[in-house]
Amino acid sequence: MAVAFRLPDLGEGLSEGEVARWLVHEGQEVSEDDPLVEIQTDKATVEIPSPYAGTILRILVAEGELAPVGAELVLIGDPGEEVALTEGGENGGRAAAHEPPSSSAAAPERRVRATPLVRKVAQELGVDLSSVGGTGPGGRITEEDVRAAAAAASHGEGRREPLRGVRRVIAEHMARAHREVPAVTWVEECDFTEVERERLVAVVLKACADALPAFPELNARLEGDAIVYLDRYDFGVAVQTEQGLVVPVVRGVDAKSLEEVQDEVARLAEAARAGTLRPDELRGSTFTVTSAGKLAGLFQTPIVNHPEVAILSVGRIAPRPVVRGGEIVVREMGTVAVTFDHRVIDGARAASFGLAVIARIRGDASAI
Repeated sequence: MAVAFRLPDLGEGLSEGEVARWLVHEGQEVSEDDPLVEIQTDKATVEIPSPYAGTILRILVAEGELAPVGAELVLIGDPGEEVALTEGGENGGRAAAHEPPSSSAAAPERRVRATPLVRKVAQELGVDLSSVGGTGPGGRITEEDVRAAAAAASHGEGRREPLRGVRRVIAEHMARAHREVPAVTWVEECDFTEVERERLVAVVLKACADALPAFPELNARLEGDAIVYLDRYDFGVAVQTEQGLVVPVVRGVDAKSLEEVQDEVARLAEAARAGTLRPDELRGSTFTVTSAGKLAGLFQTPIVNHPEVAILSVGRIAPRPVVRGGEIVVREMGTVAVTFDHRVIDGARAASFGLAVIARIRGDASAI
């Protein structure tokens, strides 16, 4: 008897997930706990195992489509068992199992395979689904198929590619941060001559951890009409990957040595690029640091990593002429920028924090 597997509760108040990648195909035999599907949330990509053993009869949600918690994702049953979709249900078609028809039964009329969301998009764009070839599992028509057909019909205004996976999460997160946070950026020069490049991120993280206790409003969150001052120093570190920007978290930076911070940064960056970060390694940061190395530009005005209230970025470091002791010398100079939520942090306090971080980066104890 066919059983529909539904998207389970993903925790942390998440109400939906995107089907990032199916790890099975229709007709495939699976055992209990075999890898079934990868679900992309706004936190991480989670691999979900099959709760049942059997044959994959019907994949109900195509890759790249969103599904609410509780929605039917896939139908698992016995080999040769046939299923039909009926209108209605969470995904525009609840799966119903039935026995194979007898040889005397009339051949069923071929039906267009598409979810209600895809049908709605097709209606809005004026696309006839019967004329669209489906690229989803089992020939299912995806939203991308519909939009591609619409673009072709409008004489090709350029390639259209729907937001998916990490890029969709980034877009939603950045839009919310930009919409909710009145951000201001403070920028100052910093002499990095004495800082080893391979230890740069770790040095900056430790400098921030040492400076933040004197500026608790930068290690905080705004919740409703209250500022929550956090007593932990768990810092997000922006890492560029082939899938997009991810921000794994270095826990307890204040309690770690410089070497321990450096080792943890390296481990998390490697896992981020390999796509093996655990969900708990991507949440709960209190402050974020970002540096793009040679690609950083002179300085940046990064978006605050909501619900945090501040982010620090390091600009490109390069040899530049500066005045030292009345003489022009060449030093490895860069910039430090602090972008902050002006609802929580005053400009003078953000500037003082930035200068305190710079003093620690330079190792100038007298300026701290």
